[in-house]
Amino acid sequence: MLDSLLTPSIATATPDAPVLYTPSLTQYTRRKTIPVTIGNVPMGSDYPIRVQSMTTIDTMDTAGSVEQTIRMIEAGCEYVRITAPSVKEAQNLENIRKELRARGYTTPLIADIHFTPNAAELAARIVEKVRINPGNYADRKRFEFIEYTDATYAAELDRIREKFLPLVRICKEYGTAMRIGTNHGSLSDRILSRYGDTPVGMVESALEFLRICEDENYYNIVLSMKSSNPQVMVQAYRLLVQRLDEEGLKPYPLHLGVTEAGEAEDGRIKSALGIGTLLEDGIGDTVRVSLTEEPEREAPVAKALIDRYTSRVSQDPSTGVRPIQPVTTYPINPFQYARRITHDVSNFGGQHVPRVIADFSHTPVQEHDVLHPIGHFYLPVPDKWRMNDLGADYVYTGSRPAGFMLPNGLKEIQDYTIWQSAGDRLNIVPLLTVAQYQAARQGSGPLHNRLNIVRLTLAELSPSLLAQLRDDKTVVLLIHTDNTQAMPELRRLFVELMNQGITVPVVIERGYADVAEENVPLYAATDVGGLLIDGLGDGLMLSVAAQPEADTLKRLNGLAFGILQAARTRITKTEYISCPSCGRTLFDLQETTAMIRQRTDHLKGVKIGIMGCIVNGPGEMADADYGYVGIGRDKIALYRGQQVIKKSVPADRAVDELIELIREDSRWIEPEKVETF
Repeated sequence: MLDSLLTPSIATATPDAPVLYTPSLTQYTRRKTIPVTIGNVPMGSDYPIRVQSMTTIDTMDTAGSVEQTIRMIEAGCEYVRITAPSVKEAQNLENIRKELRARGYTTPLIADIHFTPNAAELAARIVEKVRINPGNYADRKRFEFIEYTDATYAAELDRIREKFLPLVRICKEYGTAMRIGTNHGSLSDRILSRYGDTPVGMVESALEFLRICEDENYYNIVLSMKSSNPQVMVQAYRLLVQRLDEEGLKPYPLHLGVTEAGEAEDGRIKSALGIGTLLEDGIGDTVRVSLTEEPEREAPVAKALIDRYTSRVSQDPSTGVRPIQPVTTYPINPFQYARRITHDVSNFGGQHVPRVIADFSHTPVQEHDVLHPIGHFYLPVPDKWRMNDLGADYVYTGSRPAGFMLPNGLKEIQDYTIWQSAGDRLNIVPLLTVAQYQAARQGSGPLHNRLNIVRLTLAELSPSLLAQLRDDKTVVLLIHTDNTQAMPELRRLFVELMNQGITVPVVIERGYADVAEENVPLYAATDVGGLLIDGLGDGLMLSVAAQPEADTLKRLNGLAFGILQAARTRITKTEYISCPSCGRTLFDLQETTAMIRQRTDHLKGVKIGIMGCIVNGPGEMADADYGYVGIGRDKIALYRGQQVIKKSVPADRAVDELIELIREDSRWIEPEKVETF
């Protein structure tokens, strides 16, 4: 029935433009790339998606670097990156490599280079791959705006070519691979002056260096477009793929990563949202998950993201993979965020933030305390309810109604058959199947006069239902699927609604009953976050096994708000942009991050960058409101945005000084004024 609706002739944003950034929006098809030789572990679409990470030990500590590298390899790393900020560290890569080879480890090593072409040129003779950042390899970022004429810009490109060519020729001679890795926060002043702080600027920054390589017939190259903002990161990779195709450049493999993702679950959510969205599109040939934790903890997370796509290649129905009708054109700009246009229904859609629905259909709501996990707290004295920043908007009780009056900030959703006999059919909302909704529209039963939630799948989207949705301003859709290709099928449903001009708000439902607990945040961030990145979705409801414990309900509720925050669609808590540490780090990042979080995690909406050194400082925390950056042993620089406000602050006073800086901007709230439960 649905096939008759899915015609390419339906009006879209670009009716005749092919989808270039991905082979398919509905079937997992990995993007074809050229192979790249990196030691004995080649990369590209002919090979598995690779896992890599980066050491955190001082590169001059040979024994420590070797031991940490071995732990990383045994945790699943197929490439190990080591920082080489100067010539002396580049020289010591040889000692590290020799010791690893002597102990039987042949995993390729990658030298990470910033600012120092001479270190890169030395490292390229020693290790299997060098990573350079085009934003600071030949340029210096001074946070100045400089206007360039075409002539002066061309002169700068000639200067870059002169600095970069020696490395290209060394890599070509020694068979060394290269990653040209753009970072959103470290674009040069020259790029910013012409393209701005945008995905376009990120892509052009890499292409300038790539064109020089191709002029020299050097193609052993990997590209990356990293950002601490998953939305920017996804847009930049997609645009890069399209630009490579448009310019007739080779389809190079891509290294995926969300830089400075942070720690714990927030870091995993942010990483999965960016990396998983691109993997769904078939983009990506190697993955690094950047966590402010020990580096050996990164590889299992990266592998969990990658393994999800192994069974999709064969399209084997026994794995739960079902074919989905192709999308020939996409009515969404994949390179620039715009929320899908919807009309208001109660507090869904329109300009409202996405809503969170807590699934309590298997948890009796008979005692006040049962709502604690979803951010609603009853205070017997003075007989009032309080809600924290992660208070759910709705609770779905299914066929077991709540046994007491819910707080004003929380609405109840009941199954339709239960709702029909409810004493309060005004303040309680019905959840209907498609059949129940269509029958009620024909007069078989009542409907709520403001909000009716209709649960449906793509297969249920019939012409008659579309006609009813077009003229009913009381419906919110709750969409779900059991297809292993969950995100593409849900995306297909959104596309059809848009093609048909249906502006009904849509809540995304995902269940993970058979998923390991540690993978639920990764899968949910991909499935839901990948849609939110494209402006699709007006709410979400997450669930796991039947009869979940209170801790599980709390984790799911926090996960829902965490995904919305990572997708930049609903900000409810402090955000920390912290680097994963490396040999350049000048203080204990994990300890410092925990200390800053302990004192500031009540500052809703404030973004704090915590960077281990000046290399990862003002640039890579570009999205932060405030920055805490190591500039020497026990010396910290504090930033407001990208401007240094206090230099050389002793480490034992730095957190207090950071709080004073926030206080000066009238953004500080005393912790006792914030409700904590």
